[in-house]
Amino acid sequence: MEFVLIAIAILVVALLAGVGLLVSRGRRTTRLDTDAAPGTTLTRPRPPQPATDTEPPLGPSPTSGATAADRYTGPPAPAAPPVELPPAEPEPGLVFETPLPSAGRLVRLRSRLARSQSSLGRGLLTVLAREKLTEDDWEEIEETLLAADVGVAATMQIVQRLRTQSLVLATASGPELRELLVRELTAVLGPDMDRTLASDRHDGRPAVLLVVGVNGAGKTTTVGKIARALVGDGKSVVLGAADTFRAAAADQLETWGERVGVLTVRGREGGDPASVAFEAVRTGTEGEVDAVLIDTAGRLHTKSGLMDELGKVKRVVEKHGPVDEVLLVLDATTGQNGVVQARVFTEAVEVTGIVLTKLDGTAKGGIVVSVQRELGIPVKLIGLGEGPDDLAPFEPEAFAEALVGGAD
Repeated sequence: MEFVLIAIAILVVALLAGVGLLVSRGRRTTRLDTDAAPGTTLTRPRPPQPATDTEPPLGPSPTSGATAADRYTGPPAPAAPPVELPPAEPEPGLVFETPLPSAGRLVRLRSRLARSQSSLGRGLLTVLAREKLTEDDWEEIEETLLAADVGVAATMQIVQRLRTQSLVLATASGPELRELLVRELTAVLGPDMDRTLASDRHDGRPAVLLVVGVNGAGKTTTVGKIARALVGDGKSVVLGAADTFRAAAADQLETWGERVGVLTVRGREGGDPASVAFEAVRTGTEGEVDAVLIDTAGRLHTKSGLMDELGKVKRVVEKHGPVDEVLLVLDATTGQNGVVQARVFTEAVEVTGIVLTKLDGTAKGGIVVSVQRELGIPVKLIGLGEGPDDLAPFEPEAFAEALVGGAD
């Protein structure tokens, strides 16, 4: 009976080992609390070192004992035939997705703003097309813009500029009205703002992007989508799962990375997020990747202790070098409350760009204008859906045309 129990125990251990091996295949994760999983590699392996003349000679060393083959003085043995190795094949199961490039995404995703078009753009065009605009009409235009979260200051600017052209509006055709409205909306969207995303290697180190935001804004998902966009643009990336407080946040980010073959650095749940961020940047530097994306824990902007900790994460990361981007993720559906959130975050860390999520299927497209005017920080990326490639670089003119609608 004892032998049977021992045999069963050995079988169970073998099965567990086999399952662990299968699970680990394809994983691209570095864990700080345990050794790296077998087969873990960086997105861009370190280049091989050139051979030097100091390599030890082949054959027995002078100090080693001579063998029978060494004492053989007959004719030399014939040379062994060359070995032809089969061509290298990818490891089964390691098939990564190939994301689309980020260029032109906003144009491809303009249909996501269909409902915004009906409430904002088409509403404005309907009023402006009337033969004679009364005070009630101008008030209706103001209400439409305010309902789209354009903001009071921007609304007054748009209305004032349209009023000065009221004589032109009276004789303008439909296409001319649309072109005029697109031009005015583009002007308040800040077309001259720098919206480039710092994601290129420089000074022998990767670009470091720190992503912050409140709970529920879609921050971790946004980090995964940014990684996909960078991979689609031909860049190599390392992810840092510094959100160690939310359950399964690191698993979620790791899944995003695995889909496109990106390494994820993570720690144990509840661990120090600053140490994870520090290790992610170190790993990216040693691996010579283009960019390191660090996901931080979501936090309420009203909690001063959590905001202070966010500043600590940034200071620890800066031991490797300056942080190139601090991206603040805002939920577009929160309206003007998002501006309040952004203002508090800018006091804790120097935010360099805004990512607006959940713009699909809403009438809140004007929040882009409000955030930029209140904070002076450019909106660099917008989320227009739940799909993995529904994150697009923000282009003011294309966005204005999508909001107004009416043209294919």
